[in-house]
Amino acid sequence: MRELLTVEQYQAELLELVRPDPRAELVAVDAASGRVLAGDVVSGVSIPVFANSAMDGYAVRFTDVIDVPVTLRVVGDVPAGSDSDPDAAPGECVRIMTGAPLPSFADTVVPIEETKRPPETGGNGSRASQRWPEMEPSPFRTGSGLTITVTQAPAARGRHVRRAGEDFATGARIAVAGTTVTPATAGELAAIGLTSVPVRPRPVVAVRSTGDELVTDGSALGRGQIYESNSVVLTAALSSWGADVRRSGTARDDADALAEWLDAVSADLVVLTGGASVGAFDVVRDVLEAAGGTFRSVRVQPGKPQGWAVWNGVPVVSLPGNPLSAALSCELFVRPMLDRMLGRPERPWLTAVAGAAWTSPAGRRQLVPVRLSSDTDGRLVAAPSHRRGSASHVVSSLAEADGYCAVAEDVTAVAAGDLVRARWL
Repeated sequence: MRELLTVEQYQAELLELVRPDPRAELVAVDAASGRVLAGDVVSGVSIPVFANSAMDGYAVRFTDVIDVPVTLRVVGDVPAGSDSDPDAAPGECVRIMTGAPLPSFADTVVPIEETKRPPETGGNGSRASQRWPEMEPSPFRTGSGLTITVTQAPAARGRHVRRAGEDFATGARIAVAGTTVTPATAGELAAIGLTSVPVRPRPVVAVRSTGDELVTDGSALGRGQIYESNSVVLTAALSSWGADVRRSGTARDDADALAEWLDAVSADLVVLTGGASVGAFDVVRDVLEAAGGTFRSVRVQPGKPQGWAVWNGVPVVSLPGNPLSAALSCELFVRPMLDRMLGRPERPWLTAVAGAAWTSPAGRRQLVPVRLSSDTDGRLVAAPSHRRGSASHVVSSLAEADGYCAVAEDVTAVAAGDLVRARWL
């Protein structure tokens, strides 16, 4: 009889099979999303780089606009991208666009919406010959006589001004080694002037499903046959976790053919599904055990039968063949291996409120696909995505889920409102 291991014991066995990869490769920032940083990133500039306007409006001295309404003479223009630094005397202002550098004399910006312009008439009551250049790109001319009236006083000095370095200063660490680059992270890297960044190489993972019953070409099913889906699910999942996946289709229950394939495969990690249990025709177990592999029973449901081996120096992980068992076993056992290879921290568990009641098997940690949402109090709520809960053969339960819960081994019933551990998928 197989020894029954806890989830943590089996995870520890698998983690001993892999090591962090110390190598790094440069990739373009615009191609870095999903990759794992190989080192800390320190900014060589402040963000914002310079004080600039947060609004289209007028750069002013705060002391000039405390008492409103007040009329100011417009003596200059600063569009975004300009390197000009116009000066203005008390009682004067400069028109400024969003993102344009704040003139040295100014400390506040008044939005256009909080001003009004003078009537378009000349001194004799006729229409003025000079049109108000509100949308014109050309600069104001000093002495043009154009004015604006500020109708609303700014709430404080510095209103609508983005100060240099208020986001972060030069020398700030903006990302640490092990961070997975997201689109937002890539934008931040580009904002500090980086065009490339060092990342960890993607671990090469070979995936193969095993079983005489599997059909892959979409042809009509015969008696006892099913369409193969495990390798599709695992390939997509492993790719999204940062692996370079080599999907090898299916292998029939032929020990010699499986051994030949393992001899020929080139990968950092091999993931097999099917044949990990104690059945009479579990070829994967027979082949891997003959090579010194170890097969375990783990206190988890689904996914009790698990196994691993080292083949020609390459770790091989054998997962159960039932679809939900394979997918959740990959999440629970293979994903931490990838995290270690990439130097990435383990994802934290979240606390959620059970949105429904369900039962759990005694003595085994139950993994339940769930839909995660928020209630009116802002709490994370987890509800099983399928009425069959954690049944290992149910394909749709995972497709309808966006997370999963882990129910402790000593819990046999979860009531609505109980606190549970959850993770996003």
